[in-house]
Amino acid sequence: MLLINRKQSDPFFNIAAEEYFLKSFDDEFVMVWQNNPSVVIGKHQNTFAEINTSYLGEKNIPVIRRISGGGTVFHDDGNLNYSLITKSEKREQLVDFTSFTTPIIEFLKLIDLKAEFSGKNNLTINGKKFSGNSAHVHKKRVLHHGTLLFDSNLNVLEKAITPADYKITDKAVKSVRAEVTNLSTLIKDSITITEFQTKFLSFIRSYYNITEEYELTENDINNINKLVDTKYSKWEWNYGYSPSFTINNKIEKVSIIMEVEKGIIKTISIDGNLKSKNLVCKLLKGLPADKTQILNCFKSLAFSEKIKQRYLSLLGY
Repeated sequence: MLLINRKQSDPFFNIAAEEYFLKSFDDEFVMVWQNNPSVVIGKHQNTFAEINTSYLGEKNIPVIRRISGGGTVFHDDGNLNYSLITKSEKREQLVDFTSFTTPIIEFLKLIDLKAEFSGKNNLTINGKKFSGNSAHVHKKRVLHHGTLLFDSNLNVLEKAITPADYKITDKAVKSVRAEVTNLSTLIKDSITITEFQTKFLSFIRSYYNITEEYELTENDINNINKLVDTKYSKWEWNYGYSPSFTINNKIEKVSIIMEVEKGIIKTISIDGNLKSKNLVCKLLKGLPADKTQILNCFKSLAFSEKIKQRYLSLLGY
């Protein structure tokens, strides 16, 4: 087992690194890392139904789709992430959330916190969630990964992953909302997240008998950056991969019904008194349901900012 202690917090790079180390090596790894503020959604989720698009745009918080299933999570510098990449000849033994989370529970005992495995893949203390976990199998290898809410901004977390108030119909995997808590509020002796991470790394080294820390090579960095450029930074992956869905929205006396498949607007109809609605429907049909491209489309229509915002609000932006 090799330890990767990531000191950089680029969410696109770190999430791409997980896929790279899962699929490009035979070694087993533990990776401990943090991200800048970002929203990370499960592979089979509908991005549009999981996030507050308008709020994330205002705060410049990116959305990244991971390769594992499960629900949507929020990352920031008050959150610690951990990944475990292992292998087994028996595929049916690869995904084991109980075994994967056991060292987390044991570590927290050392700082007088009694954590419990809850539901399908969560860790809780006193009924409040502080860790969500998911997994992805590749051949005879598996990536387990999870979050540790230590001192995250729970106000931003709630706003970021509370979807806008409109109806979306789809068959995507839905996040299960739960009351969350920060570990820092439960620890008797006040410590920083840096001190918490140091203790955690020391425990992980001992638990897995790790004697070697893996340093990324120039080749590793180049290959991970290629994954970022070709996949993880792409709208087509982060948004367009979402299962087909229909948006029904009504603001004041104007309503919209829009069908989206593979991120592309297939049909759109607007009912009510709104300037150039028929022309807008004609122009948007066949476009990606992407705010940037929609705004570019509006440039040719000489709309006022007020009209642009009405359309964006109808579309969920």
